[in-house]
Amino acid sequence: MPTPAETYDPRRFQTTVPFYSRYRLGYPPLLIRRVIERVGLKPGDPMMDLGCGPGLLTIPFAQEGMKVTGVDPEPGMLDAAAEAAREAGVTATLKQGSSFDLPSGGPFKLVTMGRSFHWMDREPTLAALDRVVTRDGAVALMHDLRNHTIENRWREKLNDLADRYGRTESCHVRARQSADHRSHESVLMSSVFNRVERVSVFVRRELSADDVVGLAFSMSTSSPQKLGDKQDQFESELRAMLAEQSPDDRFVELAEMTAVIARRP
Repeated sequence: MPTPAETYDPRRFQTTVPFYSRYRLGYPPLLIRRVIERVGLKPGDPMMDLGCGPGLLTIPFAQEGMKVTGVDPEPGMLDAAAEAAREAGVTATLKQGSSFDLPSGGPFKLVTMGRSFHWMDREPTLAALDRVVTRDGAVALMHDLRNHTIENRWREKLNDLADRYGRTESCHVRARQSADHRSHESVLMSSVFNRVERVSVFVRRELSADDVVGLAFSMSTSSPQKLGDKQDQFESELRAMLAEQSPDDRFVELAEMTAVIARRP
């Protein structure tokens, strides 16, 4: 099975840029504040948001007074993060780079990775972060989890549809299905950042069919680039499925927004 490094495409999210910040779930302020409290951050503390995308973590941490450096391989994402920072009235340093090519900087009291750790060579990434995270600092893996519940039925059908259009070709999806798969927590606990805890906040939001289509296009596994000339067919099938499930065009998403915080002993 190829490793993330062997299948690494720095422009993987190029076509998701217009959809990502608009349709992805943002991280609630309560979760941001809990991470700040658990790590012991104070205004002005330096931190890095690795794989920052359009700034879904960069911006809220900057709003809490942190000195944030956002890093992403996709120039379009950095442009979107810069625009989001201007709109929010905050300052952040934005650099092109990735876990495979960390830009210079640091040391950092916190390094966040929002929905991005699975794209990385996880052990080498943690070894590299050991050199840039302060001795009393931490890494935080931020993600969203969904319980099997009737409200999220549309999401399960979306995933099934994406699977039929090639979603399971994704490297990290294949890895999770393999017999020797290791969870993020397992990898962390075998690293120098082996003091691990989880904090989470549950959220609920309402969406329309347009929102669900935008969400689908925000994901690399069903992005316009991934779908290619099948994009219109995919959207047509998705809208038909959504109309059958909810003729009044109302959908609910329940999610657990999580942060796995890892520190040295």
